[in-house]
Amino acid sequence: MTAYDVVVAGCGVAGLSAAVAAAEGGARVAVLERAPREERGGQSCYTEAYLRMKSHREVTDDFETHLAENGSGAIDPELVQEAARARGDRAAYARALSLADPDFISTFAENAGPTIAWLEGLGVRFDFLPTQFLTKSQPRLLPVGGGLALVEALARRAEGLGVAFHYETTAISLIQDEEGGVIGLNARRGGRALRLHGKVVLACGGFEGNAEMQTRYIGPRSVHLRPICKGGYFNRGEGIRMALDIGAAPCGDFGSYHAEPVDPRSGVSEPSVFIFPYGILVNKAGERFVDEAPGTVDAHYERVTRRIYEQRDGIAYVVLDAKHLSIPNYRLAIRTDQPPIAADTIAALAAKLDVPAVGLVSTVERYNAACVQGEWKPLELDGLATRDLQPPKSNWALPIDQAPFHAYPIMSANVFTFGGVKVDGSARVLDQDGEPIPGLYAAGEVIGLFWGTYTGATSVLKGLVFGRLAGQDIAGQRCNA
Repeated sequence: MTAYDVVVAGCGVAGLSAAVAAAEGGARVAVLERAPREERGGQSCYTEAYLRMKSHREVTDDFETHLAENGSGAIDPELVQEAARARGDRAAYARALSLADPDFISTFAENAGPTIAWLEGLGVRFDFLPTQFLTKSQPRLLPVGGGLALVEALARRAEGLGVAFHYETTAISLIQDEEGGVIGLNARRGGRALRLHGKVVLACGGFEGNAEMQTRYIGPRSVHLRPICKGGYFNRGEGIRMALDIGAAPCGDFGSYHAEPVDPRSGVSEPSVFIFPYGILVNKAGERFVDEAPGTVDAHYERVTRRIYEQRDGIAYVVLDAKHLSIPNYRLAIRTDQPPIAADTIAALAAKLDVPAVGLVSTVERYNAACVQGEWKPLELDGLATRDLQPPKSNWALPIDQAPFHAYPIMSANVFTFGGVKVDGSARVLDQDGEPIPGLYAAGEVIGLFWGTYTGATSVLKGLVFGRLAGQDIAGQRCNA
């Protein structure tokens, strides 16, 4: 057995943050990565890494409220009140409830700014850069260079601190002592088994790359989902499974995931299609099924995408006319590398989409008849809504009547899964009685947090913050041992 102070499973921003923070505190650290070195970093390398912050040091005004409002399922109000008490005063059953504890959320918010400052000290630059959202309700801070810049800066720092990297190595199971504490993990590299000793940080993502777990938790319709990028296929849920196997408390919505609208024809990373608020969405029968524009696209695209997922074969089409080409910077909302399906008439477009022409023509005619005159303001909520139409369209409702007509197919991508394990403010994994499991930590999407609706631009930030907290806590324990 190879001995370290801490063994980190996962080489995305969560795992690297834990590794660097622990190594900066003097700990001997090993990082396990399923991918080869040239593909290290998982999904972190492919994301633009939006951060829900209004400045370099402050989270947005709605940060804690939004997380709290979307941090649990249907739970007895008395239990919620019990969970809101100070952790030491809570009953054991409340310490392990599958909800986002208020102290967890406040710890998250309080440590976001210091974590950004720490990363700036590693050479990462942050700015409020253009996003793919033409309309938005919240500001988003971005690392210049996206998630890849975070991975490279953290990995460079880790290597400089002597962190040992084990590539093409998969964590399999946790090793416990006689009292149930975690003292290491079993891993596999090629056909060879490895045993690594040390405290463990599970930072190996959700289960969006595991068809069996998706079917078990999300349901059989998950065959109509795919990871948002190549890195997602490496996330197979081992970290979550390993923790649950030794009694960790679950948290988050295991039956749900973060949904994003993508072009199923494309193989590029995150081929998103956010232009749908300016057209209509139809299913394979050529029928509308959702309000395409209930509000700003950043705040509502997920719920619209979930409705797309519910349609036959998990597919819908956004139908647009030539007016969308006049929207300033409209290409920001279309990340697919595939061209639009174009035609000079709606009937011809239906033929190219293999959608019943009679159905699509009728749908467009009913929609056009429900549009009213008003001022169209494509870059802000304009309230230009349909009248006497079900489902309604609440904003940007202009007739679809100017050729050429364009369409993009859209499916739901699984950006990451919501279900995971419960941790405290130091990223220590809690057991079913709400007590920390000695020697076991979690960071990133191994931590369950979200229910129903994702609090946008918090996923990467969660990995960075709780990875750093895990590393700091381990290093502090080591120094005080």
